[in-house]
Amino acid sequence: MRCHIREAADADEHAQALTDWQQRYDQLSAGRFHGRVTELQLPQMQVFVEHTSHAVRQSCRVWDDAFWFGLAAQPTQAAARINGRINLAQGVMTRPGGSPFELVTPDAHTIYGVVVRRPWLQAAAAAQGCEVDWQRLQAAEVLPLAEGVRAAWLQILEPLLLGEAPLAWHRDSAGQLQELLLCPLLGVLDGAEVERGARDSLERRRRVVTQAQALVLADPGHPPDVPALCAQLHVSRRTLQYCFEDVLGLSPLQALRALRLNEVRRGLRAAAATGQGVHDVAAHWGFGHFSQFAADYRRLFGESPSRTLRQG
Repeated sequence: MRCHIREAADADEHAQALTDWQQRYDQLSAGRFHGRVTELQLPQMQVFVEHTSHAVRQSCRVWDDAFWFGLAAQPTQAAARINGRINLAQGVMTRPGGSPFELVTPDAHTIYGVVVRRPWLQAAAAAQGCEVDWQRLQAAEVLPLAEGVRAAWLQILEPLLLGEAPLAWHRDSAGQLQELLLCPLLGVLDGAEVERGARDSLERRRRVVTQAQALVLADPGHPPDVPALCAQLHVSRRTLQYCFEDVLGLSPLQALRALRLNEVRRGLRAAAATGQGVHDVAAHWGFGHFSQFAADYRRLFGESPSRTLRQG
């Protein structure tokens, strides 16, 4: 799987860039238009970032049996309109597939898009104990989005779609990537209540995060997933998400993946004394797909794992 990049010098030509969308664009502000879309197709998701140089009226329709979610790149940029509604608080815009909608975007606008197949999203939400009001989501146009959640989501999307070069991913690692992308989205959709003790006590939130980290470190080769952590800590998924976002500013998956990558880095710096290679250390910490691990490692530390090994 690779990112596909398409550019156009005409607004309506640019409207054809997204796979399986039905769109028509009208340019609204004067000047020479430039549009760019970077798109990644996953088994259950379409992920993209779109930049348009000029104000545009967009008539859009996503494929049936899916949900689209749109996230402005910067909360301070001029607001877009969806079906005439101004997205003043820069929440996440959303519409169901098969339902036409209209966007009006300003000059120099960048938006991230995530399209998720409905049956898979519903199954994933149920498996992780999320309480989603599907009827409300079907009718929604803008969902509130806390700044911490926005930052956590963009920390996944930006390097994935705006890296120096399109990132390559093995097909068998697509599930892990989808899970990483799904975590902040479920945090937005989950309507369950945060347990009162975590909501009222910073110490309680810190304790939940510390205990989750300890569980991951205790079994490095088989780190528990989010549902397993919730079961072991006796908290809801919504509470776990809230604790991590409040204490670390990251989703549980992002934070715990970073924790394991830092442990790999420590192992690589000490590997000269143990005779281990990069694959050995990565496997010890549960990273089974080496290309994805290497890309994540380079993004976090700015160098390849083999370079860390040599310098260690």
